[in-house]
Amino acid sequence: MAEMMKYIFFAAGLALAAPALSAPDTDGSAAEHPEARPYEKDANASQNVDAALTRAVAADKRVLLVMGANWCHDSRGLAGWFEKPRFAAMLKSKYEVVYVDVGQRDRNIDIAQRFGIEKIVGTPTVLVLSPRGALLNPKSAPTWRNAASRDEADIFAYFDQFTPEL
Repeated sequence: MAEMMKYIFFAAGLALAAPALSAPDTDGSAAEHPEARPYEKDANASQNVDAALTRAVAADKRVLLVMGANWCHDSRGLAGWFEKPRFAAMLKSKYEVVYVDVGQRDRNIDIAQRFGIEKIVGTPTVLVLSPRGALLNPKSAPTWRNAASRDEADIFAYFDQFTPEL
């Protein structure tokens, strides 16, 4: 019986300590899965994309076109990572970021089609575009529908790999 009580107290202690045992984030804080809600259904998405492309040409940056929705956990999760200081600094130096609300994958689909993605199969769908609008990640664009469960370092490395045009 005494052995059983030790086990119960040990297990209870682990449960209470679990939040403190989280893996540290790169800034020293505990890793978490942040969320944001940047998708605006009433935004003029085409105009926002065109403006981002114009800014990208002037600044020699890529355009990061994130097609998602606020109802989608993975869309909110990826947007949340992008707000973290480490991501925000990298993204600001390399990209013009545009969030486009796709509703239930039935809104603003023409924007995806404009860049060669015929159908939104999952959210978020993430297009990396050259300043002139060429799709640079046609195979991986629709693979982000598990963004909230991806590793922070892998997400960072993926977006950091794209460099401005020479």
